[in-house]
Amino acid sequence: MRKLLLSSIALFSLMIFVAPRLQAQYGPMSTSVIPAASLIQPEALNQMLQAKKAPIILQVGSHLLFTEAHIAGSKYVGPGSEESGLQALQKTVASVPKDRLIVLYCGCCPWNHCPNDGPAWKRLNDLGYKNVKVLYVAHNFGDDWVAKGYPTER
Repeated sequence: MRKLLLSSIALFSLMIFVAPRLQAQYGPMSTSVIPAASLIQPEALNQMLQAKKAPIILQVGSHLLFTEAHIAGSKYVGPGSEESGLQALQKTVASVPKDRLIVLYCGCCPWNHCPNDGPAWKRLNDLGYKNVKVLYVAHNFGDDWVAKGYPTER
């Protein structure tokens, strides 16, 4: 019993003290790093598109997902969970003013499991972009965007 308790304490300590340091060293692993103020709801983005006030919209997930369907006018840059995708993102926004509205999205899976949005958001913030939003996709792109009839291209 004592060994189990000590093992549990050791595991808890590892989670509390070591995991945040690893995340800081190796980058965010999820959407949990994105503050609520940096989220944009699908309806709000749809309203912007309807009002012809489209921001720069960049898909930071799977290329297969992008080819199946994507937000009208968006551009594919690569998966935010891979360094090649983050480099492509950085190159894509290199000439964009730091205060221009940029919306990132993935839509591969439920919000809490997305590996791409967090790293992409962090990279742009680290580069000094001040107006970066991430589309909040609660379930997946099909359910939260396409099925609602929002502007989509294939």
